[in-house]
Amino acid sequence: MGLESVGDLAINAILRKLEAEDIARVACASKRFRSFASDDTLWINLCFNELALTQPIDHLGNPFPSFKECYQAWRKAFGMYPWFLVKRVKRCWDRIKTWLTNNFPEAEATLCKGATEADIQMLENLLKVELPLPTRILYRFNNGQEIVKANLEASTFGSCLGLIGGYSFYNHLVNVYLLPVHQIIRETQQIWRHLNFLRTSKFVLVASSSTLRRKLFFLNCSNGQLYVGTNKLRSEKDIIPCVPQDLISLHQESNGEEQQDAMLLWLEEHGRRLEHGFIKLCENEYGRSINLFPEESPFCSTAVTNGVKVRSSALVIPEFIDPQDDSEKYLFAYSIRLSLEPQGCLINGMSFDSCQLHWRRWIIRANDDVVSDVNGEAVIGQYPLLHPGGQEFVYQSCTPLPTPSGSIEGSFTFIPGRNI
Repeated sequence: MGLESVGDLAINAILRKLEAEDIARVACASKRFRSFASDDTLWINLCFNELALTQPIDHLGNPFPSFKECYQAWRKAFGMYPWFLVKRVKRCWDRIKTWLTNNFPEAEATLCKGATEADIQMLENLLKVELPLPTRILYRFNNGQEIVKANLEASTFGSCLGLIGGYSFYNHLVNVYLLPVHQIIRETQQIWRHLNFLRTSKFVLVASSSTLRRKLFFLNCSNGQLYVGTNKLRSEKDIIPCVPQDLISLHQESNGEEQQDAMLLWLEEHGRRLEHGFIKLCENEYGRSINLFPEESPFCSTAVTNGVKVRSSALVIPEFIDPQDDSEKYLFAYSIRLSLEPQGCLINGMSFDSCQLHWRRWIIRANDDVVSDVNGEAVIGQYPLLHPGGQEFVYQSCTPLPTPSGSIEGSFTFIPGRNI
């Protein structure tokens, strides 16, 4: 029995199981098959399964009259890249942008439309580098953020709309955004004039804080690693890798392992933490921003005692790290969140509708050595009063350590009712 005698439903079912390239080959067989291959329901299915598209639009949001033309436009726009990598980068951006749309639309509004191949080629020609393929595709989808900074001469803060987010403790505020191509070129050239080791090793600046205290992220175009700068940038010893090097693969491996650089891995993990609520928005006098102090397990420790709930998490603060300082080489910031469970404060079977912090004890260790033992009243000069189901009391502090790892343990003493 020839293929021409196969029924319409059977042919349609077969075509639905094929890849786009195979559908195109089938279309060359006869006019009848070409007609089946042009059925837009096939391309609706392909656009949804491969690109999660529910409307026929390209990567810049431009509409098309059919899903077939839409799919063809996607393949033409990214024809110079591995298709599996294009799909992976789109999933990464979709996750981040969906979260921004639902939670932080004012930050989403700062995302720029994707860079063109000409934009990226200009960057590579001017800086004499070759961006890793995953980073090129990331920028083809979204060309960083256009952030309008505050007047830093009259203020100690800038925009808090950074896609990467940040943290604050005492008078230190950091908020990191993704640089657009034109700013990568300009700021990388400026930094290269003062730090020649970044030029010779093919480092480009890809993300930066918009606040007065600068936090800088550099992409090494040679090995695909992303680095964050420390307090004093003097040599490659003063930058810290953001991703384990053995996860980075800049070439398609024979075993099928996908290409991935640190930029893609970094943004994928960031999107995952946003989507699952590990990191959330916070609001302070500067506005809303993404807070990098984790608020959920496994990155946040939680304890409930007598109805009082304590959540704690910590971050290393790279912009204060000084590799040359043996006694206070690292700085860690920590966030403490205090709240009272709906049932109130429970003491010896009695329930109280409020309690107030009176005392706290902290033992801070660098590895196994005690470096600080804090024992006294209040926290940051305050005695928070907690009510059932009321707003959390949140504060941040920091501690220097001579080692890259350490621990904090301790306790809070609360008085039932109101003490002060």
